[in-house]
Amino acid sequence: MTQIDYFFATLSPYSYLAGLRLEEIATKHGASINYKPLDIIALFGRTGGVLPKDRHISRIEYRTQEMMRQSQKIGMDFNLQPAHWPTNAAPSSYALIAAIKDGSGDVGKLCHSVLRACWAEEKDIAQDEVIRECLSNAGFNPDLADSGLLVGAETYAANLEEAVDRGVFGAPFYITEDGQRFWGQDRLEDLDRHLAALT
Repeated sequence: MTQIDYFFATLSPYSYLAGLRLEEIATKHGASINYKPLDIIALFGRTGGVLPKDRHISRIEYRTQEMMRQSQKIGMDFNLQPAHWPTNAAPSSYALIAAIKDGSGDVGKLCHSVLRACWAEEKDIAQDEVIRECLSNAGFNPDLADSGLLVGAETYAANLEEAVDRGVFGAPFYITEDGQRFWGQDRLEDLDRHLAALT
């Protein structure tokens, strides 16, 4: 079975705008997804990136326009300035890592639920009640929010190191088994075509 390593951040607007399209592509091609939440702020610092707030005004303005265009293009609710952004991404990421290990629910749905909470529902994804609701909605035991914190922290850090080592510099970022890299939700169509060529 083909595997896709999926590096993403629970604070990333573009990870949110990917929706569930990666999961649909994986199903279409019989591929599995390795979900790897990471610290996007640390990733920027390690790979020469600049935080959105520190970018030149021309880049800030373009990013604003592009996010709105992309959300309208795919018909997704999107709040350009969510009430709770930025926030601490670690608690939601640790819960995701615990859920991935648990495997009893729908990980793709959980990822999207957390991202949607931030970018469309005005919820603080650092808050326990928000994380528990997302877990429950995706078929997981909400108590996973309180378990495996040490493992979560270790895996979260390891995902960052792996990302840097493998040439990841943003989110969402997809790497196929044959080493092809795709950056951004607007490259999912290219990923789809690539996987089709492999089968």
